[in-house]
Formats: sequence, structure tokens, C-alpha cells
Amino acid sequence: MEINIEDKFNIEVDEKAVKAVIEELKGNVSKRVADLDFKKTCLSLIDLTTLNTTDGMERAEMFAANVNGFAEAYPGIPNVAAICVYPTLISSVRESLTASGVKIASVAAGFPSSQTFLEVKLSECEMCIENGADEIDIVISLGRFLEGDLFTVFSEIQQIKEICGDARLKVILETGAIPTLSQVRLASLLAMEAGADFIKTSTGKLEPAATPEAVYTMCVAIKDFHEATGRMVGIKPAGGMNVSEDAALYYLIVEKILGKNWLYSQWLRFGASRLADNLLSDIRGEKTVYFSASGGTSKY
Repeated sequence: MEINIEDKFNIEVDEKAVKAVIEELKGNVSKRVADLDFKKTCLSLIDLTTLNTTDGMERAEMFAANVNGFAEAYPGIPNVAAICVYPTLISSVRESLTASGVKIASVAAGFPSSQTFLEVKLSECEMCIENGADEIDIVISLGRFLEGDLFTVFSEIQQIKEICGDARLKVILETGAIPTLSQVRLASLLAMEAGADFIKTSTGKLEPAATPEAVYTMCVAIKDFHEATGRMVGIKPAGGMNVSEDAALYYLIVEKILGKNWLYSQWLRFGASRLADNLLSDIRGEKTVYFSASGGTSKY
């Protein structure tokens, strides 16, 4: 069976034109980061993420405890959107998390390489949901995609989405390993056609992670998909996002291409760890370590 995405959508991307728009948007970043309410909004879009090999129950409980206590510690500042952990830590977060409105996300399906059997991927996703995950973040079978085996990539995502049911499925493209923006666009449309609720740039395990050019390309694909199908799909830049300026640029890209309806946590997330404390520091006007307190560091 063939997956004929190119019969439905134009796949070609003018990379020079994309870079030109990005450069134009960079000129507006400083104005946005000077806006206190804007920085608060960016904080509310974060999937607070810990994906270290050394993570254990204590780190998961610490993440949940910090999120639980945030409203009391910093009244008037919105909490993060979600906590994202490995599958074995979901139950610990679920038992500890009391903060209203904060979701529990888990990576799954052989994260971060996706190099395992489909049966294992499906079983892991099912177990994550059984343990209390609200959202599942998976990686496409990138090797198959780069070989042109679009059917396998499509079929796996479709079957995983069936397992997820009402749980939101975020599909990671690992854009830093995809050679061209045209292929990033193809991967975006393929994932959405297969049922992705979000498309996400990166695992944070490879360099480069999120890039403005990739996010711009993904947003245009989301816009075209929405116009063709009427279905909204979210966007999640992730990996390498450390400072307020990073968040501002990605926010501006989403705002320009997708518009105000996408500027809420239902449709826009930032996958990050250090970004949360850096935004909080900028909001308060002084160095603040809260979300990562007593919990080590993550490169995510």
C-alpha cells in the first residue's frame, strides 16, 4: 500500500524564503520579551521535562511537588502546562501531582530512537495510559521515513493513536536528522494524516534540536492540513530551548502562521526544563531556581 501525501499537498519548501521570514521575526523578539504578561504566557505553555537516564522516583516526586507548590510560592504567575517523564515514573507523578490543570505526559514507543518492535511500542503506550498518562510523546520510525517507507511510518502512528484513544498523541519528527525542509513538511503531513494530535520537533537527544526553520515549516504544514481537513493539530518545539528569547521566537512563528487560536496550551507547548526557571527569573527580575531545585539538570 502506498501513502500518497504528495497527491494531496505540495511538499516543496523554499528554504531561502523561510530563512528570510525567520530573520524578519527575530527583529520582534526583544519587544516581546520585555512584556511581562507575554513571559507569563510562555511559562504556561511549558511541558516541564526530565528525561535523564539517572531519573528516579525521587526526581519525579520533586517535579510534582514543585508544580504543586508553585501557585502558593508565586501567586499571579501561571503554572506549567504538563510534566513530562519516562514511563516508569508516571505512577509516581500521578500519585504526587495535585496542581489543577497540569497534565502528565510520557515519552513512549521506544523513545528516543523508536528502534523496537511495533508490538512493544503499542504495549508501552497502553501501559503508559493505564498508569495515568494524559499525553503520549512518540518518535517516528525515522530510519524507515528516510528510506521512503512512508507506509510503515503512517501505519505505526495510526495504530498507536488507536491505542491512545482520548489521550493526546504528540509525534516527534526529530527534525535535526531530516536533511531538508521539504522532508520536514512531508513528515509533518504524514504524522497528521495518521492521527497525530501534536507534531513535535525533537527528542532533545540529538543536535540540532528545535530550529526556527523547522518550526516554521511544521506550522505551515499544520495550516494547510487544517484548511484541507478542518482538524486542528498542535505544535511543540522541544530541545535546546533555554532562554526567554527562544520561547519568544517560536511563539512569534506560531502566531504569524497559525494565528491566535493556536496560542494556548491546548495547541502550543514548549518542551523544556531549564527554560522554566529562566522565564521565571525574567518575570521576577532576579535569578530564581524553583522548578529544578534539588533535582539535578537536564539537557532537554
